[in-house]
Amino acid sequence: MNTRVLTGITTSGTPHLGNYAGAIRPSIRASTQAGVDAFYFLADYHALIKCDDPQRIARSRLEIAATWIAAGLDAERVTFYRQSDLPEIPELCWMLTCVTAKGLMNRAHAYKASVDQNLLKQVDPDDGVTMGLFSYPILMAADILMFNAHKVPVGRDQIQHLEMTRDIAQRFNHLYGGDYFVLPEVQIEEDVATLPGLDGRKMSKSYDNTIPLFEGGAGALRAAVMRIVTDSRAPGEPKDAEGSHLYTIYRAFASPAEAAQFRTQLEQGLGWGDAKQLLCERLEQELAPMRERYAELMARPERIEDILQAGAAKARKLSAPFMARLREAVGLRAAAKPAGKGASAKGKGAAGGKARFVSFRDEQGLFRFRLLGTEGQELLLSESFADPKAAGRAVQALRSGVLDELLSLEGQSAALSVDGRVVARLAAEHLPQLRGALAELAAQ
Repeated sequence: MNTRVLTGITTSGTPHLGNYAGAIRPSIRASTQAGVDAFYFLADYHALIKCDDPQRIARSRLEIAATWIAAGLDAERVTFYRQSDLPEIPELCWMLTCVTAKGLMNRAHAYKASVDQNLLKQVDPDDGVTMGLFSYPILMAADILMFNAHKVPVGRDQIQHLEMTRDIAQRFNHLYGGDYFVLPEVQIEEDVATLPGLDGRKMSKSYDNTIPLFEGGAGALRAAVMRIVTDSRAPGEPKDAEGSHLYTIYRAFASPAEAAQFRTQLEQGLGWGDAKQLLCERLEQELAPMRERYAELMARPERIEDILQAGAAKARKLSAPFMARLREAVGLRAAAKPAGKGASAKGKGAAGGKARFVSFRDEQGLFRFRLLGTEGQELLLSESFADPKAAGRAVQALRSGVLDELLSLEGQSAALSVDGRVVARLAAEHLPQLRGALAELAAQ
């Protein structure tokens, strides 16, 4: 069984070296592993929460998409899309908003931090707090639950949001009586590189201490590296490699043998200027080919758009039918067809629906199906299947209308078997309803 992994990238800035080492490179490598079904998306709705500059957001969407593709993301292998290209996501966000307690949002770290800052400034606690900031954990939950991701790689500061997502999913499942959402698991990447910036603090746009990844070319990269803060030890004096920001960055891009050699050179007195030159050369080995691909993509934005639209179409093959199922679950169903002349008020026309099979994945990622009656009531819940094709064969066998060939009675319960395997069990007293629904399906 494949493990579905989902990662979002907020489109509010230009990727830098720390983004590449800490998120882009490990995510692309993970997407090539067997058994991984990777979903990567540009979180441009999230960007609206923190950025009100439309030109910056538009530019960032292009830059980030081009960066991921240039860095080696295989858009054919993964599902790579823009959040805003899937209308089902804001629709699901609203559904989840309607089942989420305000008290849960009150406890979100980002909101509490804003309130604390306002209290320190002695202004209104909600000064500057938008509903986007307040409720963005729900949008994050919609991103994750739309595709029932099993694992979500996040930093430790994001663990709370995954816990909230699980809470919201459980509440929806409970309220609407089904296993609609898988409960996602946090995936903490302990060995992912966290690069120091020019001043030694974590590389971050917030600190204005970043090293550009592609923007500005090799010259901008070199100029930034030459500004990395070092100590006052002169050439010839032994350097503390472990305490050196240069060594930390070099190690993130070098093989173990190369890193060991660089460390030895520092400890033997390599000058800081020469060390920075070696770091530039090592970075260029990895980044120069990608920078060339990046420039080609940025010169042809229509190519980026084609890739993103193809990714959105691929994603919507999952999101559209799933959203239709959720609309049914909450009661946003099609209106009933008018009853025929002489039809009973309790007849099929008044019920307004048809018997139907609904397939889904359970919390373990296995495949199951339900048979729902004309009024949406559950008539049958299948066992779990590791193979979706086996679940499909069971559905087809039930739809064929040969119930008696599949049925065996065990006292007050009944078992349905396909290909020698029990695919579902139910109380014997419910068999008449089941027969009626299957007969209706066979006649369709």
